[in-house]
Amino acid sequence: MKKIKLKVDSTDYKIIINALVEFRNKLISEKRDTTPIDDILLNLVDKL
Repeated sequence: MKKIKLKVDSTDYKIIINALVEFRNKLISEKRDTTPIDDILLNLVDKL
C-alpha cells in the first residue's frame, strides 16, 4: 500500500479525528466492525 503524507494544522487534525469518531459511532450503531477506524484513530492520537 502506498503511503501519503499530508501536512495539516491543529484545526484540520481535530476535524479529521472528529469525523473518524463520528464514522466509528455510525459503524457501532450498525453493528459493523470498527477495527480499521480504531487503528487509524490510534495512529493519529499517537502522533499528538
